[in-house]
Amino acid sequence: MKDLVKRLTSISSPSGFEDEIREAIKSEVKDYCDEIRVDALGNLIAVRRGTGPKIQFAAHMDEIGMIATDIDEKGFVRFSNVGGVSPHRLFGQRVRFTNGVVGTIGMEKLDDIKELNLDKLFIDIGATSRESAQELISIGDCATYLHGFDDLGQRIVAKAMDDRIGCAVLIEAMRRTEQCQSEVYCTFTVQEEVGLRGAATSAFGIDPDLGIAIDVTGTGDTPESRRMAVSLGKGTAIKVKDQSVIAHPKVKQLLVDLAERNGVPYQLEVLTAGGTDSGAIHLTRDGVRSGVISIPSRYIHCPSEMVDMIDVEASVKLVSLVMSADISEALQ
Repeated sequence: MKDLVKRLTSISSPSGFEDEIREAIKSEVKDYCDEIRVDALGNLIAVRRGTGPKIQFAAHMDEIGMIATDIDEKGFVRFSNVGGVSPHRLFGQRVRFTNGVVGTIGMEKLDDIKELNLDKLFIDIGATSRESAQELISIGDCATYLHGFDDLGQRIVAKAMDDRIGCAVLIEAMRRTEQCQSEVYCTFTVQEEVGLRGAATSAFGIDPDLGIAIDVTGTGDTPESRRMAVSLGKGTAIKVKDQSVIAHPKVKQLLVDLAERNGVPYQLEVLTAGGTDSGAIHLTRDGVRSGVISIPSRYIHCPSEMVDMIDVEASVKLVSLVMSADISEALQ
């Protein structure tokens, strides 16, 4: 699992530019599905055939990033955000454009740090003029954090854990699940960070009976953190509510019952800010009963996001249990 997470998080694929991560995931899952396809928006859909209802699992492939908006006469690149990028986390960070060009984020002189916003920042790619910079990148090119994977033992740190760790959980569950009672659609979605777009289109095409997103969630276990009853190392998190979805009670109970019957450690999660692909899936067509399996994570949308392998393993087990379970009661 750690090697898989390292491979996935090393790839630079911000929202709208998911080609490289999609090809990497396709190579990981092609031997564990009956059908694999890519839809018009770019979602990767791996299907495991079964005789029961249709379940859609959704883990998003994209990550937050920066997009070049202008290049000044000295070759400094101005940029805007792709997804939830905070200016206060950017100064001095190295970034890598999807074409491989590396830069460092600099900042204009400020009298008060409270004045900091994206307009006060720029990317220095080592160019000496607008012309030399334009030989390296173009307006509209995207970049992501340039940070490596570190193994801390029980815990691991990398950029883009949101949501490459969810992708890794779904891939590993596919590997471990020998037989599915339901017809399972493992969807690796695009453009989640800019509005759950891949989930909306893929769910419309699949028309599932039940939808489950696999994504990260915050924790309340760091010094003076926002109060939240989720901690690293205490198991997978079963969502009750976030800003995009109220988990269907029967789907939440299905997940709780499977976890308790099979000794999978879990926590109940209420997230007061943020959402997941389930926010789009549950509104598809005439509605889809939906829930979320979350991997607790510290420092979400920072260059170094941290997860605990206990929680990752528990999440894999729960996803695999849903794949092989009779879900008919949850649909009644």
